[in-house]
Amino acid sequence: MTAARLLAGATGLGICLGTMMVSEAHAGQSIRVLLAPDIQQLEVHADQTIWVTDEHDQAWSYQPAVRIKVRGRALILNGKPVASDQLTLRAGNHDLRLWLNRNATQAALHAVDDKGVLQVSGVLQLIRRGKGLLLINHVDLEEYVKGVVPAEVNPVWHSEMLKVQAVAARTYALYQHMLSTGRDYDVVAGIQDQVYRGRHGIDARVVEAVESTRGLVVTHQGAPIYAAFSSTAAGMTEDAMTVWSKDLPYLKGVECPFDLESPYYQWKASIKSEALEKTLQRQGFPVGTISAVAPLAYSRAGRVATVRIEHSKGETVLRGEDLRKAVGYTVIPSTQFTVRLIGQDVAFSGYGAGHAVGLCQWGAKELAELGYSFSSILRYYYPGTELQDASLTQAPPMPSIPSVPPS
Repeated sequence: MTAARLLAGATGLGICLGTMMVSEAHAGQSIRVLLAPDIQQLEVHADQTIWVTDEHDQAWSYQPAVRIKVRGRALILNGKPVASDQLTLRAGNHDLRLWLNRNATQAALHAVDDKGVLQVSGVLQLIRRGKGLLLINHVDLEEYVKGVVPAEVNPVWHSEMLKVQAVAARTYALYQHMLSTGRDYDVVAGIQDQVYRGRHGIDARVVEAVESTRGLVVTHQGAPIYAAFSSTAAGMTEDAMTVWSKDLPYLKGVECPFDLESPYYQWKASIKSEALEKTLQRQGFPVGTISAVAPLAYSRAGRVATVRIEHSKGETVLRGEDLRKAVGYTVIPSTQFTVRLIGQDVAFSGYGAGHAVGLCQWGAKELAELGYSFSSILRYYYPGTELQDASLTQAPPMPSIPSVPPS
């Protein structure tokens, strides 16, 4: 089936993008991004004086850098102890450059570049949690989106695809912001939510994609949607009900024969049966010595819904997504696989990468190259939705969808 036939009916948006004036009401919308959950020390530089304020509004100034360490109940700022459980750092309108120690958690490593440096705009907040500090970046929504786009897709891709990613990232962030009033942050800077690397990778193409769609979000019944996306569907996209047991009308499977050029379209992987046994045991599954592994049931889109594992203690049935999570998302890129035991190896052969719910990034890339607009691509992958100015939206219904990586 051609792309033109598949997208027929997906171009009528219900609004006129050419004449719609995007409101500036959300220009000051701030997103709270968790950069790392357990920081013991960091170093912050700026080209202007760095002002550090505690929860009692006591302030200190540093130039050109401040080094912060956790030592018992005290925080050490450039060698001097401060009795505080919360600090805020800012440098006027200048960026802050962070050096995180190499013992930083995996969440932080998604954010930093290969030198361990992260440059961000906005404000940094440090909140004591247990023996470490939450490191949170309060950043303007549009600046946040600029930091997500080049981290999630290649910035040399077609401009319409960059716009697709910008709108999806903005929508996801606003959705989480509206439902996170009881948390210290809105989104995590890693694959738990969306990969965000601050200023890293931002170029003129990224800026143009974000600014030309400024304020636009994907909505359903007037509220931002849970704008899930993943790399490569390699076939029909998946229903949210299948993956997360959530019946979301705009996250229904659609055909996606557009991502054949993805490097993740087809893959193979293997894991030693003994390693799989230990991995599942650590996850709480009572697994003995494995004798057979096979899919038990499939989703409507043809992905593995459940897997049967026969072993010396009996039989264990688990969801395909649970197996993928236990073994590792990089080891088993998707649940569209076949599996068999070959000697001491559990061998997988599959297609696609990611949960396949919602937007397919490589499929959207192909559609953009075929001449489709960002608006029609979004409407296709999120059926029953429309684009709307963020300032005109209402909060989505509670409860929110489980915390899962959108990619």
